[in-house]
Amino acid sequence: MSRLPLKILLSAALMLGSMASAAEPAKATLERGEYLATVGNCAGCHSAPGGEAFAGGLRLSSDYGTFITPNITPDADTGIGAWSADDFYRAMHEGQRADGSPMYPACPYPNYSHVARDDIDAIHAYLQSVPAVEQDQPDHDLGFPYRYRSLLTVWQALYFEPADTEANEQKSKDWNRGRYLVEGLGHCDACHRARGRFGAMNDAADAPGAQIHGWYAPPLTDPSQAGLQHLSIADAAAFLQSGKREHAAMLGPMADVVFESLQYLREDDARAMATYLTALPEQSVDSPLRLIRMSEDGRQTAMSEGREIYADQCAGCHGDDGQGGNGAPALAGNRAVTMDYPLNAANMIREGGFAAATADNPRPHGMPPFYDLDSRELAAVLSYIRGSWGNDAAPVTATNLRR
Repeated sequence: MSRLPLKILLSAALMLGSMASAAEPAKATLERGEYLATVGNCAGCHSAPGGEAFAGGLRLSSDYGTFITPNITPDADTGIGAWSADDFYRAMHEGQRADGSPMYPACPYPNYSHVARDDIDAIHAYLQSVPAVEQDQPDHDLGFPYRYRSLLTVWQALYFEPADTEANEQKSKDWNRGRYLVEGLGHCDACHRARGRFGAMNDAADAPGAQIHGWYAPPLTDPSQAGLQHLSIADAAAFLQSGKREHAAMLGPMADVVFESLQYLREDDARAMATYLTALPEQSVDSPLRLIRMSEDGRQTAMSEGREIYADQCAGCHGDDGQGGNGAPALAGNRAVTMDYPLNAANMIREGGFAAATADNPRPHGMPPFYDLDSRELAAVLSYIRGSWGNDAAPVTATNLRR
């Protein structure tokens, strides 16, 4: 058998080496894209309950009507399989679909415009690698005039300008990375900051939070609400990843964010986000709901009725002293209880729920729903826990809890 010339063997070896070296960067790009898509919680919005990942169909209720998230799998007809990297970048950075039409800011592209091109390209590469799903979506169900997509061109001219995030040389590397993640892919302000009448972000320092799926996302600038300024960087990072602290947990839609996104943060990124969030300037933020003032007699009546309900249905888990234990969070000093806006505490009593299942909290303690409480009883027990064990929050009425 004749032997191949040495030159041919060397050429073949070099070609195989080149192919292997090209495959490794491609694999690394896909892995980075998957991680970044997880940080951005793309699947959380673009996957309907019980549906295929990234195939869209999730219904998002808002003051403007109902948005239905699109399919972002690589299906060529109903997804983004025909989108080039440039098309995807324009969508993320400029709010423009591949056909040139403007996108609704229900997709937080004002935040994504802070994301670097190479990170956006990595996410695009990853999304092109997931299983394609043929699934078209119905049109958004929006009120007048929001249903007219052509008006978005005016909206973008008035309220949106793409903005790359430049490093602040006066701040640390962790602070800059944290800002990049919080303001960019994490799009935290998209939920934790209210919007104006036409959907533009309220950029005032004392802007309140926003309602998301019937829950209140409190402002990150106020440590008495959702701010982390009073935690150490290590504790804040652990809280982001696990969704819980001693006798406290993230619940409602935020539990979904922890489950689907934040628990997968790399340690360095969790620390960076914590560095930025704990350094936010503290700001006292008023509640978007003005509680109806209650007479002293009315308050005493509510406290008495609430005390009986609490003793009968709540003390078994949360303790007579409101200190919690055995997985149940403390109610004494719990800012979810004492916030001026009582919506989240009311939701937990009405609907129940679980914290996110994470590596540090694999079997989260659940809260059962108390459907049997009418609105007056709910207001009474809320008033009791808001005014006991050192809590000094205003009582609430049944009218305050109307949805």
